[in-house]
Amino acid sequence: MTSQTPLPTPAQTPSQRTGAAQLTTAMVLSGTLGVFVVESGASPFNVVFFRVLFGALSLGGYVLARGWLRDHGFTPRTLGLAVLGGVFIVFNWVFLFQSYESTSISVATVVYHTQPFYVVLLGALFFRERLTAAKVGWIALAFAGLILVSGVTPGDFAAGGGYLLGIGQALLAALLYGLSTLVTKRITGVRPHLIALVQVLVGIPLLLPFANFGAMSGTGADWGWLVGLGVIHTGLMYVLMYAAYAQLPTAKIAVLAFVYPAVAMVMDWAVYGHHIGLVQALGVPLIVLASLKVTLGKTAGPARPRAAAPARGTAGRAPEAASRTATPAASEA
Repeated sequence: MTSQTPLPTPAQTPSQRTGAAQLTTAMVLSGTLGVFVVESGASPFNVVFFRVLFGALSLGGYVLARGWLRDHGFTPRTLGLAVLGGVFIVFNWVFLFQSYESTSISVATVVYHTQPFYVVLLGALFFRERLTAAKVGWIALAFAGLILVSGVTPGDFAAGGGYLLGIGQALLAALLYGLSTLVTKRITGVRPHLIALVQVLVGIPLLLPFANFGAMSGTGADWGWLVGLGVIHTGLMYVLMYAAYAQLPTAKIAVLAFVYPAVAMVMDWAVYGHHIGLVQALGVPLIVLASLKVTLGKTAGPARPRAAAPARGTAGRAPEAASRTATPAASEA
């Protein structure tokens, strides 16, 4: 009988180390988003309006500087899909930020992190994507964890339903994010930066009727928080994420995605003194484990996500020009 020597695990390449640092930084930034939203003092609609406004300026400047508007690769169909994804993304932010007010940054963020399960369920419902018994089991486990994390008690049903409304808003935000993911997955041949730019540009006219500019007259120094949401949490964060996605395997992206809720919970405790209870904390590992299992499926080892076809005229510049989905395994607020 001959014994087989196990193959050595491939060492992490310099590009993967860079990608891991970029994605970790992006997820840390995403974890601070709730503090920026709350400290701005603006209503959720106003917050999202100015986020997309400043985000469009920062992302647009980056895209122009890179010269990516030439040979952008959009067709009428893919541009329409990007616009539809933008509608889902913009209102996803509105409901998430409303949830912060009714629950807490910690609870809303963990509930919001059920996004991967909606992607699987919606894919099976609308696109007949395969839904295995194992995935159904993991999704059931995740929603058991969700019940624990929500911390809903009978008293919440008799207390006006404000807390329950906040949980529902976070779940609706996750559902809208899942819809945006499914739409964006069907866009090929376009850089994700351009897709994200279209999505934030869509938000400007979409939210204009809901924005209350009169309420912004006394904002003062709080404008810094709103500018930060656009420049840091939309422009810089997206650039870091998309650079990382091009260099990392799916497994690493899925694991690093959980830096975001972890940092959000720490920030909520450090800044506002909010923390989830012991019973609620028991639900967090259930959601984390189930999310990893659903995201990675039966992949043995780090399988790299398939890049979309390069945009017209960019084949000679691959892999940089290869399009990646704008909403991959790592979820961002």
